[in-house]
Amino acid sequence: MDERRFARAGLVNLATQLPGLRELAKLAGGVPAQRRIPAFAPETFKDWWERQEPRRHGRIRPSPGAQPRKDNAVLLWADTFNNHFLPSTAKAAVEVLEAAGFDVTVPRAHLCCGRPLYDVGALDRAKSLLLQIMDELLPEIEAGTPIVVLEPSCASVFRDELTNLFPKDERAQALSKQVFLLSEFLEQRAKDFPLPKLSRKALIHGHCHHKAIMKMTAEEAVLQRMGVDFTAPAPGCCGMAGAFGFEKEKYDVSKAIGELELLPAVRQAPTDWLIVADGFSCREQIAQETDRHTLHLAEVLQMALREATETPEGFPLFDPAPQHFPEDAWVRPHEAAIRTSMNRTGLAVAGIAAGAALLLALARRR
Repeated sequence: MDERRFARAGLVNLATQLPGLRELAKLAGGVPAQRRIPAFAPETFKDWWERQEPRRHGRIRPSPGAQPRKDNAVLLWADTFNNHFLPSTAKAAVEVLEAAGFDVTVPRAHLCCGRPLYDVGALDRAKSLLLQIMDELLPEIEAGTPIVVLEPSCASVFRDELTNLFPKDERAQALSKQVFLLSEFLEQRAKDFPLPKLSRKALIHGHCHHKAIMKMTAEEAVLQRMGVDFTAPAPGCCGMAGAFGFEKEKYDVSKAIGELELLPAVRQAPTDWLIVADGFSCREQIAQETDRHTLHLAEVLQMALREATETPEGFPLFDPAPQHFPEDAWVRPHEAAIRTSMNRTGLAVAGIAAGAALLLALARRR
């Protein structure tokens, strides 16, 4: 683990999560008091990936029944949200893709699709970020390597804005066709992969970009093939809409939209149901306005893979302790890691402050 990044995440989280400091942070950022500022994960997905990569090279572990693949390269897009805030989602995607027999790679460069920039009209900056992506990913574009994107709002940039901003750039046209959501990739490129079964009920919610650009067809098909009995009670918006719900003057509207359908449905869902949502803003709205947390489709697949795995003696390899909600096995370790990071950083800051006070006291005595 990169200790410097660990410390930076802990320091930022201290400023945005501790009582007193978090109120000041929200006041400075124009964030409504009712909102929680999302906490940074102590270790990013890409940092984790770099630690794992030397041990992973040449060691793809396909699930039983997965077919051998000749052209098995796939690039996993490490979007800002899942890289910095919810790295467990990207880790789950790696596990799923490798179980399906694919050789996963992750871009080494720090790349961003620029999705938030469109909301404020910063198109020149957004175009420069897309040009950087096309330059960095040129080998993958030329090789036709499929790119799996976990965040629907990022996928929509590649499928929609990219080709509109660069209508005559052959790289843009090619890249747009190479981008898949995880569900689309499994349905179109890994149809022969026997998806693990999961006999659960679920409430699913599609991100607005997902429903408008990519549609929910592949997502629902994957869940059906897994045996998940799901319902989608809220065809509209969750109300968060990117940064919209974090703006002080728009909080009431954001919450009112969520309360139309989605939030009441989540609160009424039985405790053993899965709450499935892929979009970061939707996941935040649900986590901040109900007592539930969502799972990304990648994590639902990971859950099914692990529950289906047995030891040579026939016992479940993954047998989690009873939890109040099914997502707790993912949420609790994430929250514990954030607390540990904050505690370590807090102790370091306190030590530095105590040392400085001691030196000052000694200097005054002289």
